[in-house]
Amino acid sequence: MASGHFFCAIFYFACLCSASLANNPKVNFREKEKKILDQILGAGKYDARIRPSGINGTDGPAVVRINLFVRSIMTISDIKMEYSVQLTFREQWLDERLKFDDIGGRLKYLTLTEANRVWMPDLFFSNEKEGHFHNIIMPNVYIRIFPYGSVLYSIRISLTLACPMNLKLYPLDRQVCSLRMASYGWTTADLVFLWKEGDPVQVVKNLHLPRFTLEKFLTDYCNSKTNTGEYSCLKVDLLFKREFSYYLIQIYIPCCMLVIVSWVSFWLDQGAVPARVSLGVTTLLTMATQTSGINASLPPVSYTKAIDVWTGVCLTFVFGALLEFALVNYASRSDMHRENMKKKRREMEQASLDAASDLLDTDSNATFAMKPLVRHPGDPLALEKLRQCEVHMQAPKRPNCCRSWLSKFPTSPFKKVPCLGRGQCSRSKRIDVISRITFPLVFALFNLVYWSTYLFREEEED
Repeated sequence: MASGHFFCAIFYFACLCSASLANNPKVNFREKEKKILDQILGAGKYDARIRPSGINGTDGPAVVRINLFVRSIMTISDIKMEYSVQLTFREQWLDERLKFDDIGGRLKYLTLTEANRVWMPDLFFSNEKEGHFHNIIMPNVYIRIFPYGSVLYSIRISLTLACPMNLKLYPLDRQVCSLRMASYGWTTADLVFLWKEGDPVQVVKNLHLPRFTLEKFLTDYCNSKTNTGEYSCLKVDLLFKREFSYYLIQIYIPCCMLVIVSWVSFWLDQGAVPARVSLGVTTLLTMATQTSGINASLPPVSYTKAIDVWTGVCLTFVFGALLEFALVNYASRSDMHRENMKKKRREMEQASLDAASDLLDTDSNATFAMKPLVRHPGDPLALEKLRQCEVHMQAPKRPNCCRSWLSKFPTSPFKKVPCLGRGQCSRSKRIDVISRITFPLVFALFNLVYWSTYLFREEEED
C-alpha cells in the first residue's frame, strides 16, 4: 500500500515537469533572426532603390553620420604628390522601414554581409587615385540593423589619395593632406553627410611614418555646388611635419663637408697643380651628383625650394674654389713673367755699367775738370744735375691693420715670401691667403641668413 502511494507521487511529479517543459519551449534566436530578416527584407516589402525618409519620417533629406578609424598610413610620396592610407570607414543612418521586434531586448541587432540588400548612400572619395577592399579571409565588411531602424555600415579599405604639396620650404615644410568624401548623385535636398558627434576620426596609437610625423587632424565640411545642384561633402585634413633629422644627416652635413674639403686647395702649394685641380674637380663632380640625386626624388616645380638654395650656394662655393686656383695659377705665371723681365733688365743695366767701366779704364790719360756744382740761371745742364741730386723724402705711412694682421700667418705673403721689386709681394700667394679667410666667412654668413630666414618662415607657416 505504501509503495503504491510512492509510485503515484513520482508519476504526478513527472507529469508536472513535462507540462512545464511544454509551456516553456527553448527559443532558437537564429531562427527568429531569419524570420525577422525575411519579414523586413522580403520580396515586395523593402525596396533598396528608395532612400529613407528624413528626420521623424518627414520628406527632408536622409542624414548619414560618418566616422573613420585610421589604421595605418603607408607612404607619402613627394614626387607623385600622393599618400596611401588604410582605414575603417563607418556610416550610420536611420531607415524606419527596417524596424523590428527585439524580443524583449534579446536581439540587439541583425548582421548582414550583403550591402545590396538595403539602401546605401552613394558616397565616394573625391581625391582618390586608387583603392581596393580587403577580402582575406572573408570580405571585411558588415551591416548591422538595430531594432529602432538604425543601420551601421562598416568596411576596411585601402586608398591612395592625391595630396597637392607646396615644397617652397622643403625639407623644412609641413604638408596638409586631405581625405574628401562626397555624395555622387544625391543632392543636399535628399542626402546630407554629417560627422559623428564626439570623436569622428580616430587614429591608431603608435602611428610611425618614415619621414613624417602626424601632428594633428581637423574635420570640416566642403559642400560643393555644380550646375546639377549642391552636394554634401566632408573632409578631414591631416597635418604632417617632415622629419628634418634625416635630411640633416643625408644632405646638409655632406654638402658642408664637400664645401670645406674644397677649401683644402687654398692651403696647398701653388705649384701643386695636379693635386689642386684633382681636388677641385672631384668635389665639384661630387656636389653635382648630390644635387642631381636630390632633384630626382622631387617633382619638377616652377618655384625655388629651400633645398635648391642650399645646394646651389654649396655648388657655387665649390666651383669658386676651383676658379680661385685658376686665378692663382694665372697670377703666379704673371709674377714669374714680371720677375723674368726685371731680371733681364737688371742684367742689361749691369752689362751697360761693365761696358762703361771698361771704357774708363782704357782712357787713362783723360783729364777731368772739377767744376763746382753751381746753379746758373737758364743752364739746362745744371738743372739736370740738380734734379739728379735731389733727395725725395716721403712721409711715413700709417700702419695697415689688415696687413699687420695678415703678417701674423706663417704663410702670409707679407712675411716670408720674397718681394718683387719695390715691396710688391707675390699676388698668387696673397690670393690664397685672402681666400682662406674670405670663403669661410662668407659661407658662415650664408648659413646665418639661410637658417634664420627659413626657420622664421616655418614659424610663420605654423
